[in-house]
Formats: sequence, structure tokens, C-alpha cells
Amino acid sequence: QVQLVESGGGLVQAGGSLRLSCAASGRTFSIYRMGWFRQAPGKEREFIAFITWSAGSTYYANSVKGRFTISRDNAKNTVYLQMVSLKPEDTAVYYCAAGSVGAAVAVGEYNSWGQGTQVTVSS
Repeated sequence: QVQLVESGGGLVQAGGSLRLSCAASGRTFSIYRMGWFRQAPGKEREFIAFITWSAGSTYYANSVKGRFTISRDNAKNTVYLQMVSLKPEDTAVYYCAAGSVGAAVAVGEYNSWGQGTQVTVSS
């Protein structure tokens, strides 16, 4: 089992920035890929970005490409999501997730999830 704890959410004005953190513990040696997802009220959870735990390769959803950056610190077992130029439509609960080989952009491909952190962007 991998345990994940997100932090760093909050209220920010449009155009502002936030950095989310996701600390992993437990069987971290089993992690192949870490992903960030978000879920707005009344909407399905959607993929934002992933990073491969060892190689550091990244992939982004078109909606955040150029504005969000995913990174990791293997020594701290922590993944980050740096968000800039935030928009009101970025308002959602943000979740990090851990997956084994094969995890990519689908919710069902990840087997460990954090509790989520709220990000609210005011206009």
C-alpha cells in the first residue's frame, strides 16, 4: 500500500500561482508513475499530468500545458504541481495518485489516491 497526502491548496486570484505537494509513504518502491487529477463540482475527475517516478518523464493534459509543471523529489518521496496563470476554471479538488506500470491518463489506472486539496481561483 502507498499512502499519499496532498497539501498546498487554497484561494488565489485569477492569474496567481500555487504549488501543490504530494508526499508518498509506504510501499513507494512499487510506484512507477505519479499523477495529478482534479474534480470540479458536478464534473468527473479529470487527468492533469503525470510523471514517471524514476525517469522523470512527464505528460500533460492540453488544458494545463504551458501553465502547470509536475516535478518530483525522489529523496523526499514527494511530487509537486506548480500552477501559474491560474484561471477560475481551474477551481477544483486536486488529487495525486500513484500507479504501477501502465498507469497513464485514466483514473482507473491508478491504485492509490490522496484525500485531495481544494484549489479555488477567484475572478
